[in-house]
Amino acid sequence: RANHQYDLYAPDQLQHHVINHLTGQEMDEKRNVMVESARIARGKIRPLTELDVAAYDGLVLPGGFGAAKNLSDYAFAGAAIKVLADVEAVLKKMHALHKPIGAMCISPVILARVFGKVNLTIGRDATTAGHLEQLGAIHHRTEKAEVTVDEANKLVTAPCYMTNIRLSYVAAGAEEMIAAMLTLM
Repeated sequence: RANHQYDLYAPDQLQHHVINHLTGQEMDEKRNVMVESARIARGKIRPLTELDVAAYDGLVLPGGFGAAKNLSDYAFAGAAIKVLADVEAVLKKMHALHKPIGAMCISPVILARVFGKVNLTIGRDATTAGHLEQLGAIHHRTEKAEVTVDEANKLVTAPCYMTNIRLSYVAAGAEEMIAAMLTLM
């Protein structure tokens, strides 16, 4: 919507598990993270291992179960989170080049694990905020479409679905995150 170019990347690996989102039950099948991401991206996606961070002005981490179960193991480990090695490497390279990183919904926990003492938000969920703080991050409680900007580290976080709000606020928060990232660029 901001009328900028972007490319999509995903890990080429199996998902932790497949969930039937109608029932909430685990399904007896295997799916590949990149293949599922390609379904959402309409096929225009590349393996995360091919990402050249020097070619981009910023990076955005999506949220949701993909971030909590495939980009990391946060959904299972909580504050003992481990981040997928390829994801961590990309984030550290982006940060070393002083390029902005945006993280939506639950994905700020990934930034907390990788960078430690940074300013982030996941909205107002006390349990997750506590995990961020255990990882060394400073959590800023936000409402609706508010974002948190850590100018020193060039991080912008938006709570999105972590605040249990209407879809219009999720979209507004994502747009606010992108606007803040563009300012940091």
